[in-house]
Amino acid sequence: MLRHIVLVRVRPGPGEAEIAGIFDERHRIGGEIPGLLSIRSGRSECPEQIERGDRRGVTADFADRDAPAACRDRREYRKPGARLEQNAAGGRAGIPAFDLRLEGRAAGAAP
Repeated sequence: MLRHIVLVRVRPGPGEAEIAGIFDERHRIGGEIPGLLSIRSGRSECPEQIERGDRRGVTADFADRDAPAACRDRREYRKPGARLEQNAAGGRAGIPAFDLRLEGRAAGAAP
């Protein structure tokens, strides 16, 4: 399984409804694309408050490493991504992403 993690620093200006609408678009496609297992999004809950601005995040869990390519080819997946870029501080540069392969056992879990 692969977890795609996207962080967004929202630029000043867009309202809460605009950002929520972008995330809602992503959630609607969750069950429509083969290999896309789940999508979650929201504001940072970091107790240290080290976000350096208005930080939101989105995670998408994929069945395997090939599944994200199937999403990127779909208009309904690309459209909210483009809107997110428009509302991010610095455009695309304000949206770091990271893919984490989820295999094996979690740290601290019993063997």
